[in-house]
Amino acid sequence: MTRIEVESLTKSYGSLVAVDDISFEVGEGEFLTIVGPSGCGKTTTLRCIAGLETPTEGRILFDDQDVTDVPVNDRNLAMMFQSIALYPHMTLRENIEYPLKVKGVPKSERREAAEEAAEVMQIGESLDKYPGSLSGGQQQRVALAQTVVGDPVAFLMDEPLSDLDAKLKIDIRKEIQRIHKRLGQPAVYVTHDQEEAMTMSDRIIVMNEGQIEQIGDVDEVHLYPNNTFVAEFIGNPSMNFLDCSVVEWGDETAVVDVEGSRIEFPIERTASQFEGEEAILGVRPQHVSFAGEDRSFTATVRLIEPLDDRALATIDGPQGELAALIPRDSDVAEGDEVDIHLNPRELHLFDRETTRLVGRSQRNPTAAREVIDAEDHV
Repeated sequence: MTRIEVESLTKSYGSLVAVDDISFEVGEGEFLTIVGPSGCGKTTTLRCIAGLETPTEGRILFDDQDVTDVPVNDRNLAMMFQSIALYPHMTLRENIEYPLKVKGVPKSERREAAEEAAEVMQIGESLDKYPGSLSGGQQQRVALAQTVVGDPVAFLMDEPLSDLDAKLKIDIRKEIQRIHKRLGQPAVYVTHDQEEAMTMSDRIIVMNEGQIEQIGDVDEVHLYPNNTFVAEFIGNPSMNFLDCSVVEWGDETAVVDVEGSRIEFPIERTASQFEGEEAILGVRPQHVSFAGEDRSFTATVRLIEPLDDRALATIDGPQGELAALIPRDSDVAEGDEVDIHLNPRELHLFDRETTRLVGRSQRNPTAAREVIDAEDHV
């Protein structure tokens, strides 16, 4: 198995710095997803790993071997992109065989490998058909078979599901995970869809403006976001934020003031120090309710949108809009004035000046997490 290292990678286009001095590793057999908004540098990073772009600075290593200047054809990587690259005049068998044909693999070996890859993707009986006769999902399976046929050292995927409908996305997502587990090679997957990142990955890299905001597993990135950018980008619906003043910053308890309302919660520090008084209180919509022991403040419901067995309520909070996920059968109506309750076990506290996470609620106060500096998560 292969281990990939990206070392101090910078990629510039004139005065535009697309990727700004980033470093990370992809472990043997690991599924690593790079997620972030458009223009954050995630695709450029992938193209540098692939050899489609030459880094301005830094190195790309496969198993400690520097491949920064190795041509893309000599890296033995499987690449899958947003556009399905199938030749319409070729049969599925010929399309799947094509990467091996380019490498000069004998015809008999190509045929055997193509049939094996087609069986893996459950399209073995369709090899004599042409791409135009297939559905989008079937074409994507052919593209996956074409990707795995050459026994690559790693898989690189750049938003391969973005053109599919919601159901097909789920189906092909499962296929990608199944193939990855079967073959055991590392995969680097690029997407702007945080749901894909959360459901598919061993680890996630969150990028913004060419830099890495956080690297971690799904729980770490979701429960301990480094900063307000990560907290807002990861999670759907996005986290709510409220400016607050820190009244008490103890070893086990924090008290904050939001527009005259005091909110107390068991604190688990994630920064070794926090000297300021001005902070940002973060809470996800699923932890905002209209019932509880302690009222945080009163607000007005402006909009209710059904979501499966729940509903998303948009409310006018003390500092603007807030979102709350409430039961679908709630008797709350648009225009109602309601008491807002924030779950004290699910609050995040960020430094208002730096936007860095400085603490979050202890979900289990008897098992406090080791105090760390948030910088260690980058």
